[in-house]
Amino acid sequence: MNKNVVGWFEIPTGDMERAIRFYKDVFGFEFHRMKMPQIDMALFPSVEEGLGSCGSLVHNSDFYKPLDNGVLIYFTATSGDVANELKKVEPAGGKVLVAKTQISEEYGYMGLILDSEGNRIGIHSRQ
Repeated sequence: MNKNVVGWFEIPTGDMERAIRFYKDVFGFEFHRMKMPQIDMALFPSVEEGLGSCGSLVHNSDFYKPLDNGVLIYFTATSGDVANELKKVEPAGGKVLVAKTQISEEYGYMGLILDSEGNRIGIHSRQ
């Protein structure tokens, strides 16, 4: 089986524009925005093949609430070093919860943040 076990994820937002700005400032992501009558979504960039799963920021105050102690999603550090993304978190409106920490020599490093919406998010890199 060469498929990822996660097929889709959604990160709740209280303010979609603020959330888009945060993820663009920290990771450099560009989003595809989809405003529908009941829900507002901003899709993370994705590729057809490769590691990782597709997902979106999502806003619908009746069904989605940001959470700082729920499911934990880890983003791969686009720079290759989690320390670089962690430096951008607070200027972008988030908070660093756990600084760059080695998991092991085999698995690399991680850090934990609160995004601009109050969601706990992990960041991972091999160096």
